[in-house]
Amino acid sequence: MALHSSSGFDRLATSLALASAALCLPAWSQQGDGTNVPIRTAVFKPDKVAATPERIGQLRSPPGFAVNVFAQGLKNTRILAVAPDGTVYVSRRDQGDVLMLRDTDGDGRADGVPVQVATRAGAHGLAIKDGKLYLATVKEVFVATIQPDGLLGPLEMIIGDLPDAGQHANRTLAFGPDGMLYISVGSTCNACNETNPENATLLRASADGKSRTIFATGLRNTIGFDWQPGTGELWGMDHGIDFLGDEVQPEELNRIEKGKQYGWPHIWGDGGENPQSTPVGDITKSQWRELSTPMVLGYAAHAAPMQMVFYQGTNFPAAYRGDAFVTMRGSWNRNPASGYEVVRVKFANGQPLGFEPFLAGFLTDGGRTHMARPVGLAVAKDGALLMADDANGVIYRVAYNGTGARAQPGAPAPAAAMLAQAGRGIGVPLAMLRDETRGGTSGLGLSAPSFAANGAMPQRFSEYADGVSPALSWTAVPQARSYALVLEDPDAKPITPFVHWVAWNIPGTMTALPEGLQEQPRLTEPDGLLQGRNSRGSPGYYGPRPPVGDPPHHYHFQVFALDTMLSVPPGAERDEVLAAMKGHVLAKAELVGTFAQSVRPPK
Repeated sequence: MALHSSSGFDRLATSLALASAALCLPAWSQQGDGTNVPIRTAVFKPDKVAATPERIGQLRSPPGFAVNVFAQGLKNTRILAVAPDGTVYVSRRDQGDVLMLRDTDGDGRADGVPVQVATRAGAHGLAIKDGKLYLATVKEVFVATIQPDGLLGPLEMIIGDLPDAGQHANRTLAFGPDGMLYISVGSTCNACNETNPENATLLRASADGKSRTIFATGLRNTIGFDWQPGTGELWGMDHGIDFLGDEVQPEELNRIEKGKQYGWPHIWGDGGENPQSTPVGDITKSQWRELSTPMVLGYAAHAAPMQMVFYQGTNFPAAYRGDAFVTMRGSWNRNPASGYEVVRVKFANGQPLGFEPFLAGFLTDGGRTHMARPVGLAVAKDGALLMADDANGVIYRVAYNGTGARAQPGAPAPAAAMLAQAGRGIGVPLAMLRDETRGGTSGLGLSAPSFAANGAMPQRFSEYADGVSPALSWTAVPQARSYALVLEDPDAKPITPFVHWVAWNIPGTMTALPEGLQEQPRLTEPDGLLQGRNSRGSPGYYGPRPPVGDPPHHYHFQVFALDTMLSVPPGAERDEVLAAMKGHVLAKAELVGTFAQSVRPPK
């Protein structure tokens, strides 16, 4: 991990690490497990210097490329987006607005004075789709029509309940090839067990914001993500955990897929353990590692990856088509500093080969100072690469002026990969009617003390209120070694049926579940009960949340008596659990409750 020393610096560094951890308290108390890991760390923040013409002239890029200033004096420029007509939009988080810039004469420099086109506190993520600009703040997503002159129509809020922030408040947006809006929501802390399952995730939402699910979890802060144009697969760069040492942990390049968990906060990189954290539900770190998808490639620790884009322009040499670029804002938690550059991620046959520097020299004076912290990244209409710096407020332009074949226009990333992932488990029969649950008797009586069969479920069980699971009871089956439960809504759209709850390895000695079970992959009471991923993408129970004004939806509680305990990992999806149940069903029962929300709840 790192060297242990009794020097004053090391003692101070360790104290700083402990102080930082104290500011990010875990949602669950730490438990003693024998961990004893000395860590040497550093807080080193290179000082900022002006972006003078002399320093800009010393920037380094591959042969044939030229760097110039597209715009400057813009203060805290963050995320870039380019409209089909070439209009450039950039968010400024500290100023709480979005600026519009245009290059009408094609000289590679923005015309005149930037125009402020939107104002919202904490403005950050940007995306453009079908003539509309989407803007993310900490908790909201807004949309506005782009007018012919590049100005925006009125901003309309389409999402207003993203998780609150904390350490990582910078939401980012991008539309996938499937037409869905993907939203990155970072963790509230350095390393903790989040209480809101939407933190440390990538969300997938409809363009109108009316529905959203958790696409992937265990992502500490994946600000930059994009789709490989050849395969349509989603790739992202995740920020590693702080205060584990100068070389730990690496920044992660991940292939992001629906339902997968990427390790944070307990496992990092390709299997490294975070010594500070404790998984909930008596899950060990070895078990958490088995549940996690390792990174594909790692980059220098603490470099802080920001916006990411696959190159599909026509200005760069042909060898660059299909490669990715990532801004590395730069470290504060290692010495010497890392990042402060733009890197190229070379791809071949849809797979990454490695990182290489593309635009460097922002770290100056031997690494003691910096003149830029790269954040925003976008391909301009002419194929040049634009990079936004949030330290001195400069937008840089990198263009190829050399010889040789240029990249040719390519088709948009195909949607098949994302659609296939999103379509898993949709359009299938209810669990009671699946081939996997054939057999057994129907004599397993199932009831709930709070609602009758086919009766209305009380409000507290819905996500419009408390969102707690209802108490259930059933008739004992003598030979049962365990019970499993599946709750589905066949009236939901577009996910039909919508899975609200999957639980298994309920001890065979039990004939009831209490109200309000913990919403986590493994429970300690009842001990060993495992819960899976619902259609929202979170573990455990997710209550009814039908659209306001819909007719009552029907919620099918289905309990199965099994002759075995299931060897299915916690957090699994319904279909994996049903596959393991096949041939083991002794008895089954169903209880249907209804729920409708007639009025919109107060904000």
